[in-house]
Amino acid sequence: MSKNSVRFYISLAAVLVAFCVIALVVPFVRTAAFWVSFAFGVAAIGIQAYTMPRAMAGNTRSKFYGFPILRISFLYLAVQLGLSLLFMALAQWVPVVLYLLLLCAALIGFVGADSVREEVERQDVQAKRQVSVMRALQSKARAIAAQCEGDEARKAVTRLSEDLSYSDPVSSPAIADVETELAACIDNLQQAVVDGSEEEILALCRKAAAALAERNRLCKLNKG
Repeated sequence: MSKNSVRFYISLAAVLVAFCVIALVVPFVRTAAFWVSFAFGVAAIGIQAYTMPRAMAGNTRSKFYGFPILRISFLYLAVQLGLSLLFMALAQWVPVVLYLLLLCAALIGFVGADSVREEVERQDVQAKRQVSVMRALQSKARAIAAQCEGDEARKAVTRLSEDLSYSDPVSSPAIADVETELAACIDNLQQAVVDGSEEEILALCRKAAAALAERNRLCKLNKG
């Protein structure tokens, strides 16, 4: 458990103790409304222990309210404790309806924030997969350029590496075939560099450049 988490739970325990002391020491009339107000106040404090770890896991926002989940949680706590103390003093049944409405509103915000976080995490994983192919080709091309010995071959591979770096990194099913062709060219180019065949290196660079140009065309076409 982190230091921030320890501080949070200590603060939460202090709030719980303070609320209980105020509620039980101050001579409120102990009606049913008092105990309902007391129970909802304690529940609001307990909810913080549930929402805090999820809120601290990332900058999670509520899908329904658009605010960070931690802000919703603290706002609910402040409003609930205020209402609890108020209606303990008034000893009326009006608070029961208000507590339920407030609790439902807060729970909707918490649930919405969890669903947004899951969707963001799913999109992050998908985005990483979509750029993995081009990132691998760019890295391999840079390594091949560093291995070239002939000046002309090195210039050609370096130019191809730069063109790859400036190419759209996002893959899609529509360009899978041309990316497969491009990957095959890069693999053959790597072998040609190992063999030291400058003529073959230049030929493969031209072939890879043509495949990359076709990929770029398809990327623009799909976005348009």
